[in-house]
Amino acid sequence: MVDHAKLRDPNAEYTMRDLSAETMGLTNRRGGVRDAEITDVQTTMVDGNYPWILVRVYTDAGVTGTGEAYWGGGDTAIIERMKPFLVGENPLDIDRLYEHLVQKMSGEGSISGKTISAISGIEIALHDVAGKLLEVPAYQLVGGKYRDEVRVYCDCHAGDESEPASNAAEAERVVSELGYDAIKFDLDVPSGHEKDRANRHLRGPEIDHKVEIVKQVCETVGDRADVAFDCHWSFTGGSARRLADALEEYDVWWLEDPVPPENHDVQEEITKSTTTPIAVGENVYRKHGNRRLIEQQAVDIIAPDLPRVGGMRETRKVADLADMYYIPVAMHNVSSPIGTMASAQVAAAIPNSLAVEYHSYQLGWWEDLIEEDNLIQAGRIEIPEKPGLGLTLDLDAVSEHTVAGETLFD
Repeated sequence: MVDHAKLRDPNAEYTMRDLSAETMGLTNRRGGVRDAEITDVQTTMVDGNYPWILVRVYTDAGVTGTGEAYWGGGDTAIIERMKPFLVGENPLDIDRLYEHLVQKMSGEGSISGKTISAISGIEIALHDVAGKLLEVPAYQLVGGKYRDEVRVYCDCHAGDESEPASNAAEAERVVSELGYDAIKFDLDVPSGHEKDRANRHLRGPEIDHKVEIVKQVCETVGDRADVAFDCHWSFTGGSARRLADALEEYDVWWLEDPVPPENHDVQEEITKSTTTPIAVGENVYRKHGNRRLIEQQAVDIIAPDLPRVGGMRETRKVADLADMYYIPVAMHNVSSPIGTMASAQVAAAIPNSLAVEYHSYQLGWWEDLIEEDNLIQAGRIEIPEKPGLGLTLDLDAVSEHTVAGETLFD
């Protein structure tokens, strides 16, 4: 008879498909630099333009790795819950530890959502630890390098986002003054013509308003930059098709998330009904969640969020599946420098990378969280050759911007 009390106890002897080193009969002591065990896992939340969750994995080798989980409440408690599954393990077994956490948390929702983003933060930190132990950059751990620098697209926000001219003016500023040649604007902005925002239906004047935003931005910078537009899952299938059709005459890099993310059949219909490129993916979890989108070619561009989808290796697996269908990858990213560099490391290691998003260009202290300077230059991230992620967390800056009530790192 199954002892359900033991199943709920993280320290119980009986577990379902336990992939721990002890249960698998693995030795953690392997000689040389690979002789290491995890001693602790800690988190803190930074009050950025999003509440960024930073994760640190400590080892008895004196090496600490830093990762980042997708923003928002809940992940810190989940990571604390998972700590007993990691302490005593060898940090180099990244893939097994990822699957171990997914399995151990299966009853608490490890198919998607907060549990996977929490695991993602740990997984990124493990890559940082492993790179430092082995003295190689993180990109080397996920396949090696296709490019020395990764293109960055800037998610832009105009002063009055409902005004087409305001969007065009900000596009000009970001391209000419900040040096980006890839940008994105929101299209799910008020038009002044809405009758009922809850029903997701776009009336003709609303579509005209969105087309005007696209027209003015593309005419202003389209010869100097690629321009994408984000809809944040806001419209019906019919409205999305009409909008995409109306944008076909403009050189739109992609139209992102035009419909809610749950029904991939509707997504497929929209993508195949238009020549406007469609990008989807930030609200999809793990390679399993991306499978139908890719295999049914329901997207033109896949856009996983690395600290949310499952981490660095899982993003690599999504990219490999997409490459089988000749689909490029444009990574969604709203992270601190830690998650951003994790995305860039993977983007350097996959053939089908388009760009990595940057969402904090209006936050003056984003780069203060790390000791390195000039992480993004002229719309590019140069991939460092230092071990791990190649970044050093500035603990003083983290402390200065920590969310009230959060525990600081040791």
